[in-house]
Amino acid sequence: MTTSVTPIQNARDTQGARHASTPGASAPKAPWRDWLALGLLMFPVLLVAVDNTALTFALPAIARSLETTGIQLLWIVDAYPLVLAGLLVAMGSLGDRIGRRRLLLAGSIGFAAVSAATAFAPGAEWLIAGRAALGFFGAMLMPSTLSLIRNIFPDPNRRRLAVAIWAAGFSGGAALGPIFGGWLVEQFWWGAVLLVAVPIMLPLLAFGPAFIPESKDPAPGRVDVRSILLSLLVMVPVVHGIKELAAEGFSAVPLGIIAFGVAMGIVFVRRQRRLASPLLDLSLFSNRVFSTAIMANVLALFSFNGFILFLAQHLQLLEGMSPSAAGVAMIPALLATVAAGLVAVPLVRKIRPGFVVAGGLALSAAGYSVVAVGDHSTGPALLLGALLVLALGVGTAETISNDLILGSVPAEKSGAAAAISETGYEVGSLLGTAVLGSILTASYRHNLTLPAGVVESSPGTATHQAGETLAGAMELAASLPGPLAAAVREASRAAFDSGVHITAAIALVLMAGAAVLAAVVLRRVPTAS
Repeated sequence: MTTSVTPIQNARDTQGARHASTPGASAPKAPWRDWLALGLLMFPVLLVAVDNTALTFALPAIARSLETTGIQLLWIVDAYPLVLAGLLVAMGSLGDRIGRRRLLLAGSIGFAAVSAATAFAPGAEWLIAGRAALGFFGAMLMPSTLSLIRNIFPDPNRRRLAVAIWAAGFSGGAALGPIFGGWLVEQFWWGAVLLVAVPIMLPLLAFGPAFIPESKDPAPGRVDVRSILLSLLVMVPVVHGIKELAAEGFSAVPLGIIAFGVAMGIVFVRRQRRLASPLLDLSLFSNRVFSTAIMANVLALFSFNGFILFLAQHLQLLEGMSPSAAGVAMIPALLATVAAGLVAVPLVRKIRPGFVVAGGLALSAAGYSVVAVGDHSTGPALLLGALLVLALGVGTAETISNDLILGSVPAEKSGAAAAISETGYEVGSLLGTAVLGSILTASYRHNLTLPAGVVESSPGTATHQAGETLAGAMELAASLPGPLAAAVREASRAAFDSGVHITAAIALVLMAGAAVLAAVVLRRVPTAS
């Protein structure tokens, strides 16, 4: 692969290449059909994005209904993106072979069916298993959408706008998820959050075969099953080890689990270098524009999902908001994410794309700085304002980094590039909840000191749940008399807020460092024509 080509140059060179990847393809369709196809592709994008965050606002209800532990709550959130991230590259490769539209439609049917079944999970273990199955089918959806966009819109300016709409749908859906999730939990029950997948998928299944053109690699290599298994052996142990560290502290077992995942990662990389048709084309990462844009995606989603994780609990459990009220409070952030992505498109005609990406990451850092040093006890305004700043940064960085990813590789590599980009999205989401969530959980447990008299007046199960999660502490407080209840609420708020300050400071450093790196590495990428 030639890695010296710029995103803009490569996009010009691939003008008209949309149908080249499918032998015997018909002539290019009318523009209105292209935009209609994009509209249909937005349904799975919105669904996957909404599913990433909608369940977060249902966590308090799930914790109460299924009596989950803190680690089980994290697994309920993370089982889905964990499996999704582990299989994205494999599914992207499969789509290149059997057809990206075909894989998209198959994934849509499976996703809707499993969502309906998981909505009625009787326990935490079943819910975690259902979320993992959703990750399997979700992995069929996301690589197909972005690679199909590359083939539908070969013109760089139209493609950039299409990517902006795609990114706005993804990041906007992530912010929209809590609104839907909060309203559904309040009006029905937490399982309704999963049932919403069924009506969302119906338009795609009804009209997708007629309006979305098929696209696949005319000369694909074989699928390497060992590489697929190795990719899972990398992701699962590392995340599981992080969770165990949060639960048990530093010990030989979780550190050994993480070390095993890292070792499998080394084996995976070595195998890819030896294969004639690797599952993951490592040569793509030798392109500095591509690899830096992937890094920007990972950290943008890391910051956003980590923020949503603790904000959902803060608004409902500490501020006393209902799920729907908490979701509505996030509407300005939803609008900011969408607007930032669309505004970034004309912005790169005057400002170099690298500086636009760096500016978005810097805004994310600014949002976390407000959380790191602010007083959370003054009400929800400070955290919601920080989320607004963060959303502006995420919307800007995601849109342009995705265009850089697609434009920095040859057209025939669009499927692989899209799969890696989606893997970056999910890895960022996964790490945001796993890393920041685990740090928050560990800090909460370490700093929580229940007032004297609570243990004697409450059953052991209730006090154990209070020590596990903030939801458990609020449940315990509701069962106690006035003075003790107030003392438990104050102690749990202080413990939770101390953890939020720590996680925000860590995210601030990461975002600031990423902004500097993006500005330096991507500074030579020219403005769009």
